[in-house]
Amino acid sequence: MPIHMVKLCVGADDVDDLIAWQTHLMKTYRKPVHHTRMVPKRADDLMDGGSIYWVIRNRILVRQEIHDVRSVTGDDGRALCELVFSPELVLTEPQPKKAFQGWRYLKLADAPRDLDMGEGADVPATLGVALKDAMVW
Repeated sequence: MPIHMVKLCVGADDVDDLIAWQTHLMKTYRKPVHHTRMVPKRADDLMDGGSIYWVIRNRILVRQEIHDVRSVTGDDGRALCELVFSPELVLTEPQPKKAFQGWRYLKLADAPRDLDMGEGADVPATLGVALKDAMVW
């Protein structure tokens, strides 16, 4: 059964920052990747249709499908986990999320729904969050 992962997008102020970071990474790795020290215990479940949901400024705003979870060696010789994502970013309904360390698993039922192009995907994420907070959207 698939499961999702939630991770803080540290240093990003908006989805455009995440896009810029991944564009830079793709010049080196040819795919969007993220390196972390620990290998998820539920890696098989993540690769069975799971996504990573990125938390930006205390809100889940976007997700990417997880294509692979593999062990690699960093430039300093230390073992790392490499998460490989789909290059497609999918905007989600903004969902509040408090700060945490590492990652958290997210059940399918608890995942925010994807936004369709017709329902606010062209609205800047910060405006969408403000409208949602004001309960007018």
